[in-house]
Amino acid sequence: MAQVLEGYKVVDFTHVIAGPVATHYLRMHGADVIKIEPADGDTMRNYGADGPPQGSSKDMSPSFVSFNTGKRSVVLDLKDPAQKEAVLRLIAQADVVVENFRSGVMDRLGLGFEACKQVNPAIVYCSLSGFGQTGPLKNNPALDQIIQSMSGLMTLSGEQGSPDMRVGFPVADTFTGTVAAMAIVMSLLRREREGKGQYIDVAMLDAAMMMMVSVAGPYLVQGVKPRKTGNLGYSKSPVSDTFPTADGEFTLGITRQDQFEKMCGVLGREDLVADKRFTDKWARQRNGAALREQVIAAMASRSALELERLMNDAGLAAAAVRTLPEALAHPHFEHRQLTMPARLEGDRSEARVLGTGFLFAQDPAGVTSPAPRLGEHTREVLEELGFDPLQIDAIAGASEQHNH
Repeated sequence: MAQVLEGYKVVDFTHVIAGPVATHYLRMHGADVIKIEPADGDTMRNYGADGPPQGSSKDMSPSFVSFNTGKRSVVLDLKDPAQKEAVLRLIAQADVVVENFRSGVMDRLGLGFEACKQVNPAIVYCSLSGFGQTGPLKNNPALDQIIQSMSGLMTLSGEQGSPDMRVGFPVADTFTGTVAAMAIVMSLLRREREGKGQYIDVAMLDAAMMMMVSVAGPYLVQGVKPRKTGNLGYSKSPVSDTFPTADGEFTLGITRQDQFEKMCGVLGREDLVADKRFTDKWARQRNGAALREQVIAAMASRSALELERLMNDAGLAAAAVRTLPEALAHPHFEHRQLTMPARLEGDRSEARVLGTGFLFAQDPAGVTSPAPRLGEHTREVLEELGFDPLQIDAIAGASEQHNH
């Protein structure tokens, strides 16, 4: 079955997380993503303390495999004229170029948008960076935690008075990659209509601000400054919060009057509905501490999973707090096709990677090829570009010698 982006070719100069996440979306829906790497490879190949998957080579860290499955790896020295010629020949045949070097690097290499447009006027060219290609911060280096710090994101989590804390995974990187993928597909749609290429400038800091629209919006509209609210939900309802149970934490999302009444019924505390302190949402907010005390007492003898089932059966938003492994083990995700097998060296089939987080009725996401070893496809791609065997030996030989 054909996929939505089948037939599109992406030249991918990205590394670490944001850029590879963007091209992961494109690859999962059929694009041929050709990952151009230096002789040392993408930094993410050897990232983290966990090491490569068992039985796999040293340059295949779990993080690298997670968002590079199905791509093709080509090792080229972008400063070498002959190898740069191979890159330009590849770009001439491509639909999309994606890069996430610091502002100006690709221009200095002679591979910026204007240079690529000379060989391919209809190219869609996406640059991802920390702060964008314009503005006073454009040359500043960035990592996910730098963006979390600078954007205000770190000041939003935790209880009032607690130290500022980063979100516990690279949330800015990941969302930036998602935004970039959306912008690339939009630009391809425009090209289908008008035949024109596009330059896309995606900044992590901009994306982080957009990700916080639920708190940045009220500040921009009315000057409402966000504050730390711990586990209290966006609605500020005291029963949209997390509570202790007999065996773990449990989160409720009760915002409306009818939901409050159903919750009281599930807990066997219908008397709370008639209590003057809790008669409407404003009264409940004024008396939130007292209501919380009553709810905790009613939950004390029940398990989190039992409460989850009872509340959900009553049509209420509620969930036991799970660890990530517990969440991924939920049978719901089998139905949602959230993960898919990722072949590793030696055909180990137990590894899995995430797809794209949405389902098409037709043309589903997925790949059958594994994450590439460093330079695995250099000779294959050069042959596709029309280089003869001697030229291929000259270009590929140096990088192969370096890796051995």
